Amino acid sequence: MRVLIVKTSSFGDLIHTLPAVTDAVKAMPGITFDWVAEEAFVEVPGWHPAVADTIPIALRRWRKNWRRAVASGELSAFFGRLRAHEYDFVIDAQGLLIKSALIARLAKGSCHGLSWGAAREPAASLLYSHRHAIARSQHAIERIRQLFAEVLGYSYDPLRLDYGIGSAHLPSPLDDAGYWVFLHGTTWPTKRLADEQWIALGNIAAAQGHSIYLPWGNAAEKRTAEIIATHCSNARVLPRLSLTELAGILTQARGVIGVDTGLAHLGAALDIPGVTLYSVTFPALTGARGKRQCCVVLGSAPVPSGDMPGLRVASAPVFDAELVWRTAVTALELAGDAEDVG
Repeated sequence: MRVLIVKTSSFGDLIHTLPAVTDAVKAMPGITFDWVAEEAFVEVPGWHPAVADTIPIALRRWRKNWRRAVASGELSAFFGRLRAHEYDFVIDAQGLLIKSALIARLAKGSCHGLSWGAAREPAASLLYSHRHAIARSQHAIERIRQLFAEVLGYSYDPLRLDYGIGSAHLPSPLDDAGYWVFLHGTTWPTKRLADEQWIALGNIAAAQGHSIYLPWGNAAEKRTAEIIATHCSNARVLPRLSLTELAGILTQARGVIGVDTGLAHLGAALDIPGVTLYSVTFPALTGARGKRQCCVVLGSAPVPSGDMPGLRVASAPVFDAELVWRTAVTALELAGDAEDVG
């Protein structure tokens, strides 16, 4: 059986889709997937062994100049790849009218997506041949797992969570181990943690003898990383890296502290001890989930459901550096690896 997934972005949303792929493979051995993903995230689907082909799309770039996209032949080349195969099922796992539903509709195969009340953009449901009512008040991972199970006709164990990423093909470009990674970068200004708080965290780590690595994805994030490194003797600004190279660095990390960003969700998927800080988003719906994860939310935090594996939520009136570090130590204790953290 061959299935096409349409989940174009963002980075964290693609990570959230991987457990559903694992569920399907366990229930239906031999199933394979192709995946339509935004060109910036085209590396991600291939991390799962059940994904045979990734079809890149450049909506973010094309919408700035549709005429150029048409004249260059990029658009026709994309639709050629999209329609090159007849799929048994086409699943829109995103629920957006132009960004995903139209793409799913134009592919060859039985087109499935969320119902009017379940889709992020209700009008998207009008383009599907088959619609599925999946409750919106659930974590994003569970919504996608349920959608895949309904479309493909299998049951899965909600208490087992497996992203299916094999770390063996994610080599780290660093000749180092046991370091921490601080994920300070985010596209949402409201999610950012103040530079002073990162510096305070870095100095706590330095006092415990730990080195810090700082990734970045654009010029503003690079400047932030350089500011942190200037005030933390143990911190190093990484060069620009691919997502696969960043994933390799995370696999060798002792722990990860980050804001709600795609790399934090990747750390959770790779089973790296981590703390993710939530200032404006809600862990109950998009919290980083993994065996050794903790989400800290600013203000009050809902108690996670007992049947939500890998979701631990704590609350804090402020993101105090000492509190965040203690929470990170707790994540290491969940890994049985806190003996010399301090």
